[in-house]
Amino acid sequence: MRLGLHGVIRNVWAKYGTKIVQKLQISYKWLYLNLAVDGVGGRLWWNWQPNMKKESVVAGLEAFSEAGVAVVVWDGAGSHKAAVVRAVEVGQIIQPGYAPELNPAERVFLEVRRKIEGRVYSSLAEKQAAAEEYLKELAADSEGIKRLAGWGWLKENLASLPNNTV
Repeated sequence: MRLGLHGVIRNVWAKYGTKIVQKLQISYKWLYLNLAVDGVGGRLWWNWQPNMKKESVVAGLEAFSEAGVAVVVWDGAGSHKAAVVRAVEVGQIIQPGYAPELNPAERVFLEVRRKIEGRVYSSLAEKQAAAEEYLKELAADSEGIKRLAGWGWLKENLASLPNNTV
């Protein structure tokens, strides 16, 4: 997920007839959030990287490997397909193009965006801190993660795999 200071207008609740005014921040500074979610076990892992170049992706993927993440689901970004990235000791599944709904991490990204977007931050570090705080809240609620990303079809398919420990 790309996190930056280029703000996004979000829908908000208000009384009927009330004019909502949101400040929009436009600054081209970015960080990238790598996130792994276990929707069956209710766990989250994440790390931050400065860009999506293959060297940064390798560092993030190696951190996941050290944390015990066995498999990641990627979109089709070029850096995800690089030979040095594919060589990291983590199973990697490239999802079909234009199919983010197949990746449980996208549900977590939606929740993070819902929580932190629509506000003006003084710096990228402040916005990252807000995202980090919310990720820690999510990680502490394993049942919430299971509801968010532990889809029934995913559980059924995992249970049908041979030698499954789920």
